[in-house]
Amino acid sequence: MKNYTWASSFRSLFDRCAASYRAGDTSFATWFTADDEEFLAEIGCTGQELFDFVEDHCHAGPGGQPDAETALLVAAVRRDFFRVEMRRQASGRVVRSADLPAKSAELDGIVWLPRVLAKARAKLRGEMDADTMFGCGGDRAFFSRHDIHPADFLRLVWSAGDDDQVVLSYVKGAR
Repeated sequence: MKNYTWASSFRSLFDRCAASYRAGDTSFATWFTADDEEFLAEIGCTGQELFDFVEDHCHAGPGGQPDAETALLVAAVRRDFFRVEMRRQASGRVVRSADLPAKSAELDGIVWLPRVLAKARAKLRGEMDADTMFGCGGDRAFFSRHDIHPADFLRLVWSAGDDDQVVLSYVKGAR
């Protein structure tokens, strides 16, 4: 992988996968070459994660969310965390959807925040199970409601560490 051009490689792969999806190939098992799989592994991304963004993007229609830029920005945060904090070593842990806080859970009256916070931490560490997406429709509704970009939220969670109060303060508008 070329570090200097990884972002354009990601975008090209995203666009190619979106074209396959729109052409009726909705099973990502056939989307990736060995080089694609190696590339995704080097940036700490799974085929499932890319598929989830592509699928939601294709269903959203023109101008809808998530767009390719959002997928790239989220992948960039994960890539940085994977390289800097994890030293390119997978944790080996998997966070299942059932392990996450309920969709109705609240933190200081803010519904969904405990869930998206747990998902963000799992996303950063590359621990999302195949049935869970960081940036799903529920997450996007939360981010839209609070005017926070998903990649900005990931960087916030990364910088806050285990301090939920830092995240809460930011979400409440202390920016």
